[in-house]
Amino acid sequence: MYLDNSATTQVSEEVFKEMEPFFTEEFGNPSTLYGIGRESKKALDLARKRVADAINAKPEEIIFTSGGSESDNLAIKGIAFKLKNKGNHIITTNIEHPAVKNTLGFLETLDFKVTYLPVYENGIIKIEDLKEAITDETILITIMHGNNEIGTIQPIEEIGKIAREKGIKFHTDAVQTFGKVDIDVEKLNVDLLAISSHKINGPKGVGALYIKKGTRLTPLIHGGGQERGIRGGTENVPGIVGFGKACELAAAQLDEHYEKLSSIRDEIIEKVLTTIPEAYLNGDAETRLPNLANFRFKAIEGESLILLLDAKGYQASTGSACSSNTLEASPVLTALGLDPVDVHGSLRLSLAPESENFDVDEFVNILAESVARLRQMSPLWNQELDYDGVMCKKHGDDCRKC
Repeated sequence: MYLDNSATTQVSEEVFKEMEPFFTEEFGNPSTLYGIGRESKKALDLARKRVADAINAKPEEIIFTSGGSESDNLAIKGIAFKLKNKGNHIITTNIEHPAVKNTLGFLETLDFKVTYLPVYENGIIKIEDLKEAITDETILITIMHGNNEIGTIQPIEEIGKIAREKGIKFHTDAVQTFGKVDIDVEKLNVDLLAISSHKINGPKGVGALYIKKGTRLTPLIHGGGQERGIRGGTENVPGIVGFGKACELAAAQLDEHYEKLSSIRDEIIEKVLTTIPEAYLNGDAETRLPNLANFRFKAIEGESLILLLDAKGYQASTGSACSSNTLEASPVLTALGLDPVDVHGSLRLSLAPESENFDVDEFVNILAESVARLRQMSPLWNQELDYDGVMCKKHGDDCRKC
């Protein structure tokens, strides 16, 4: 069972079928004037309309990119460079995706100033902090819609109203929320919104940036004037066609999938927290994505848990990042004020529509066995043994007091 759909999703059969002709028969360049090129241009226009319809935008407000990271870069750098004569201050949060956080880090080397708003135990900012951070030099607010790691959803509509009242451009990374919750760019009060294909059962390497009519930004890629001169380079027609179809399907099935996924998510949360001692849910319990739950388990190491689950046929992910010579606690979980030691014992489970036949009881039993096995080997867990090496005689095996 694949439980890492926040990382990427399987391309649906309907999407693949719609893409297939554009690898072979319909291979024309959409910028050409002859028949086969015009057919590609028609397919591009249809896909653009499908993307726009899915977020209540106009087709001319959609720019195709290579994915969410490029869309974020284009939005943030494009606005920063365009408005640098008006100010150099940008506001964000301390739990943004690396595509935003690292882009802002780059801009800081160019003398832009960035304020990183804190999130609290529930993973959500306080509007008062945002208002206090705004200065006369603020040109951009960039705050993600839904967090890719813990699933909490920020108050984007309220943030957008504040930005609009102050005349500040507002960008949100909606890569994780798109296709899972209703997104209406007019209601959200956003000027720029980034989305990605491979999170909604579309192909990898394709994304889009919504740019509200009247918003001007500096291009990052210069070429033959494609995408209204904002993003040069011959368009990835097969990928864009697939993305458009995936958007159409996601929009049509949004309510149905929301109900199914949130029901499974809630069942997982309830059973994990009641079955496994010292298990905790990370992020807000209510204001969260319907398909994502992030847990932490005391006294275990996340990567080891992932490997044990993988051996049992479950693919999931952890909040800690591991490499051959470093083990860094998740910045997102650390930002919640959690103990860095506990942060390393995290597990992210993210569902997709095809998860509806998921056997929650079987999974939770295997998860509980895996956690117990790791705790048997954990010096942190075994610190709770009493001086002569046996479990606490006063409180029993489940003692967490002595």
